[in-house]
Amino acid sequence: MANKNGLGSRKIEIPNQFASVQDYYEEQGWTDGLPVVPATEDAVREMLGPFGEDPSISLGIIQPRNANATLEKIAINAVMAGCRPEHFPVLVAAVKAIMQPEFNLAGCQATTGGAAPVVIVNGPIAEQLGINGDAGCFGPGHRANATIGRALRLVIRNVAGLVPGEMDKATLALPGRYSFCFSENEARSPWEPRHVEMGLPITANMVTITAIRAVYPIMETTVSKGKSVLNTLVEATKGAGFANYYQIGTGAQMTLIVCPEHAEEMHADGLSKNDVRQFIFQNARMRIRDLTGLAHYGNRNWPSWINEDNPDTLVPMISSPEDVEVFVAGGDGRHSAWLAGWGVTRVVTEEITNSL
Repeated sequence: MANKNGLGSRKIEIPNQFASVQDYYEEQGWTDGLPVVPATEDAVREMLGPFGEDPSISLGIIQPRNANATLEKIAINAVMAGCRPEHFPVLVAAVKAIMQPEFNLAGCQATTGGAAPVVIVNGPIAEQLGINGDAGCFGPGHRANATIGRALRLVIRNVAGLVPGEMDKATLALPGRYSFCFSENEARSPWEPRHVEMGLPITANMVTITAIRAVYPIMETTVSKGKSVLNTLVEATKGAGFANYYQIGTGAQMTLIVCPEHAEEMHADGLSKNDVRQFIFQNARMRIRDLTGLAHYGNRNWPSWINEDNPDTLVPMISSPEDVEVFVAGGDGRHSAWLAGWGVTRVVTEEITNSL
């Protein structure tokens, strides 16, 4: 345990050569395969910023390694990922979020399904830090997006112990496991942002974390009425391999990312975010006959109100409208997307602050 104001991690002397540092980190199994920034004592202290009064403070025990997620350990991984110190409060909030029991970190990160944690940022801090929620927000080109998302995954790897091939048993995983972070495009949304929906003031900042199995992009360039656009998005979910239809009994959730143009059309049709959720719940359904004996059927978890004796019973993709999260993100163009949820986890949120 470190003394107050002191760092407790052991110091390692490595020849002052970039290649030597990279090789050592890789040999220790601490990297995601990409080059890292050396976590020097000065860099870690600078990263801690206002959280540095006592670096040994733990946010709690993180699964599955049962390790203390201390501020110091989190800061080390933030440095390695290339974060700036001003990014650190977002990362702290994200780590606090994934440690909430309902997120079930070990369950969603250790399974063969290989879910990726997605960091979605709301509030003025997104613009202040340059967290992109506009054109290309799922992709490269923005340091805040890339490094915050990467730092969270390094914490999951190095502190929680989820190393691929060891505790992490993902069959394929997905590129989002390197990094997946973006902001809601509040400036182009016709609806209130998610942190306001959750009861925070417009001036507050918040992270939302969801664990996803895939990104399903849907292009709708033909119809222009909001309800018709929404219907296209719903129809895109209907397929026997779509795991959510088999996992509604576990509380499986979905996240819908609506591009600004589609959102404006839905709003013009009088649809609120709650209306969108209700429409999805009522219409994203498949017949039991089309699900039986396929995909995840052998491990299905359906509530008792699903009549399995009737082949025409309609199974919903989610158990209630509240199991759909709706965000507006992206730039120009008529491309929205589903972030397919993982049935053993729940979407979690945490306010971003400069103190614990």
